[in-house]
Amino acid sequence: MQNKIKIVTGNIVDVAHSRIYPGALKIVRGRIVDMVEEKKRYDTCVVPGLVDSHVHIESSMAPPSEFARVAVIHGTVATVSDPHEIANVLGVEGITYMLANAKIIPLKFYFGAPSCVPATNLETSGAYVGPKEVAELLQRKEIKYLAEVMNVPGVLNEDPEIMQKILSAKKLSKPIDGHAPGLRGKDLEKYVKSGISTDHECLTLDEALEKINIGMKILIREGSAAKNFEEFISLAPTHYKSLMFCSDDNHPDDLIKGHLNELVKRALHRGIDPLKVFHIASVNPVLHYGLEVGLLRKGDPADFIEIDNLESFNILRTYINGELVAENGKSLLPSPAPKIINNFKVHMKSIEDFRLPYENKKLNVIEAVDGQLITNWLKASPKNANGYAVSDPENDILKLVVVNRYQEAKVAIGFIKNFGLKKGAIAGSVAHAE
Repeated sequence: MQNKIKIVTGNIVDVAHSRIYPGALKIVRGRIVDMVEEKKRYDTCVVPGLVDSHVHIESSMAPPSEFARVAVIHGTVATVSDPHEIANVLGVEGITYMLANAKIIPLKFYFGAPSCVPATNLETSGAYVGPKEVAELLQRKEIKYLAEVMNVPGVLNEDPEIMQKILSAKKLSKPIDGHAPGLRGKDLEKYVKSGISTDHECLTLDEALEKINIGMKILIREGSAAKNFEEFISLAPTHYKSLMFCSDDNHPDDLIKGHLNELVKRALHRGIDPLKVFHIASVNPVLHYGLEVGLLRKGDPADFIEIDNLESFNILRTYINGELVAENGKSLLPSPAPKIINNFKVHMKSIEDFRLPYENKKLNVIEAVDGQLITNWLKASPKNANGYAVSDPENDILKLVVVNRYQEAKVAIGFIKNFGLKKGAIAGSVAHAE
């Protein structure tokens, strides 16, 4: 029996050979078996599928299978996913859950072994992932890398626990992701020499350039919380081989609107060479992490997208392993009913648990920085209401509480500024310090 050949035509953006030409892809059993140049005119383009180089799927408030249903609409064919958040709640059990759920749909999820669970010794987490667990996780084929090393002081001071985790990744030649906002000079050099090769937390253009110049890959991040595209996209024309796009944290309302396709579109609208843009959006993460994702090359998996043109960049169809998974804004993936796991042991709280007696003195206040994850530290006086410290919306000083979900404990109470909320309240349960 002959294998059925699928043909997809259009103007092929051939990043591997730095060409754009009208042609046809011949696909058999999910792989590109031939690419034929044609003397025709096409209105549509065929481009490599998009790869999110750093994302916490948990921030979408959905399991991988549901995240995928939306992401494929936007041309995403693969993600480099750090399961840090679910690991903070459930440890290795949570990571195993993510791996299993991701296998039921075709989007290519590649997970890392979380390096910092808990994120710091100042927090209470639901689980612990130590050097032994990290070493075992890294032995799995599905675990492609050691996820972001947030413990910068631990690396600089050669803390045995974090260094053992790094050593486990190095022994297996698996990449090690970084997380080092503001790190410069000799400390940066030591951090990089330990084996850490990426960073998505640069604060300034100069910092990003310094990191690129000593061999790091810089991830341009545009997510729901932190937005760095405008700061760093100017690097693309000259340093495109050292850059990747990522979302880091994408809340569901934002994911519905768009994913990496919006970054690609904005880069193209700036007049950046499309071949360079797709190096950033597709090629670099595939090569850096060694992903089994096609890049429009003969013999590759047929992972690509069809768009109307390189000016509008409207996604018409998304293919993964030659399978059509999204068309004209509609996902063609099924919506399975996944098993739900959790770790929630706290009982009902009373109003009294959230009260803070007022003292006539200034308190520590967190100042949020718009579009960034870093914060400032201020001193301010909260409002006095019947002997209790309460929010002062007129001065944008709001009450902030943290409830321990893993054990009965006193509610932590503080204040935050620059949040802008005038009435009501916001509750959340997904964060690095979960």
